[in-house]
Amino acid sequence: MDFPVFTAKRLLLRQIKKEDLQNIYKGLSHPEVIEYYGVSYNSLESAKEQMNWYSNLEKSKTGIWWVIASLDGNQFYGAIGFYLISKEHRKAELGYWLFPEYWGRGYVQEAAEKVLEYAFEILAMHRIEAFVEAGNAASSKTLERLNFNYEGRMQESEIKNGKFISVDIFARLNSAGK
Repeated sequence: MDFPVFTAKRLLLRQIKKEDLQNIYKGLSHPEVIEYYGVSYNSLESAKEQMNWYSNLEKSKTGIWWVIASLDGNQFYGAIGFYLISKEHRKAELGYWLFPEYWGRGYVQEAAEKVLEYAFEILAMHRIEAFVEAGNAASSKTLERLNFNYEGRMQESEIKNGKFISVDIFARLNSAGK
């Protein structure tokens, strides 16, 4: 199966390639990006682990991630995708990140609309979940604009940087009822 590539009004969503390593590292080592993100890297070499993760998701069919780029493909903005795809339960988790200079422009919402359509219509997912670190108001608002419902907070459910953090759960069901 060919990797699905999407275009939106202002964006190109394409497969993550080894040539994207520098941008992946730049994003997942940026203090503002990783403040609320689950992983971070302190060297280009260590960021190869993330590249392997993306590749292994595709190979195992347990996830799929895209580069979020300018429509002409020349500017890398961030990444978006699914992981923990469960065919048995017809659900997956949504994740995304952007370089801070592109925050507040609606790029995640525009990209997410495309990948959610793919998840519901092509992958036949019934439920898409998103887990947001408590305090990440921008991400929570984005999910609400994407018609995700807030389902609750898991108090002190994860450890990040040696401290317990709480995580909010959001979900969107396939409105077509498939």
